[in-house]
Amino acid sequence: MSLFYLVRHGETDWNREQVFRGRIDVALNRHGRRQAQAAAERLAEVAVAALYTSPLARARETADTIARGCALQCVTDEAFIDMDFGQWQGLALLEVKARFPEAYRIWQQSPEQAHIPAAESLAAVKERAVAGLTKLAQRHQDAAVGIVSHRVVCKLVMAWALGLDESAFWRIRQDTGCINTFEYAGQSPVVHTLNDTCHLTHLSEQRREADF
Repeated sequence: MSLFYLVRHGETDWNREQVFRGRIDVALNRHGRRQAQAAAERLAEVAVAALYTSPLARARETADTIARGCALQCVTDEAFIDMDFGQWQGLALLEVKARFPEAYRIWQQSPEQAHIPAAESLAAVKERAVAGLTKLAQRHQDAAVGIVSHRVVCKLVMAWALGLDESAFWRIRQDTGCINTFEYAGQSPVVHTLNDTCHLTHLSEQRREADF
């Protein structure tokens, strides 16, 4: 049985400005770097044996901070890269609403049916992320494993861990810098924590943002 610590990367300016990120590289902002440090301090307490990360800069910077705190080398894994948002990448939320009103309506109301132009589907994101997790569970049996990823990936992984499908996407919140924990041995996962932000409460800038 592996114990997974699934971390959403720290905040970027595009999170705060509500710009769709997807596969575009965006660096952490000052608050995001502080969130990464807080996550590193939390994970240093639990003897994480291995650490994996999405290759995108915001996740990699978060993972590098955690790796230093845990005396580990982080490994990039494409299974945990952010969703490809196609034509929405790099656009602000208000622009997406104006240019793609019907696609955005479906994204909000029935995300499992969303067809964002040139984008990856939620089902495809979940499939690759769960396949990646299964490989890590086989590789790191009876060990604690850290993974740094993105909002969409984290939402879908935690929905899967709870026995829910992609239609539950908006029922699961993932704040920047949060930590989720669950057991997994290749069969039914057991969730320990969901969207845990207790390690972030001391940050003077910590605030309740929109789910973005």
